[in-house]
Amino acid sequence: MQNSFWEKVDSLIQTSQVIIDRPKGSIHPRFNSIIYPLDYGYLHGTSSGDGNGIDIWKGSLDSCFCDAVICTIDVMKRDSEIKLLIGCNESEKQIVLNFHNESRYMSGVLISRNS
Repeated sequence: MQNSFWEKVDSLIQTSQVIIDRPKGSIHPRFNSIIYPLDYGYLHGTSSGDGNGIDIWKGSLDSCFCDAVICTIDVMKRDSEIKLLIGCNESEKQIVLNFHNESRYMSGVLISRNS
């Protein structure tokens, strides 16, 4: 059953255009203190709970497969989301997880493909 989840995630990635609208090192459009540690974007032609495309983090590995997901809760926005991690090594997974847990309003949990 779990393999089916990852296969469907990979299928979405492989059939969607990855849009990086917040490159590594860029500043958040509304919060100047937030700097993106990796490329961040979305899958074009998909939709998530917020009505926008499914969010993705792109790591340094040359891969188009999902290594992990991060499930987030944001009490300020009063929402939850899933973030797909594509081509992320173990260090990058931890960097992204830390990014989502640095805010006093947001928390995330990492679910690795290997779990």
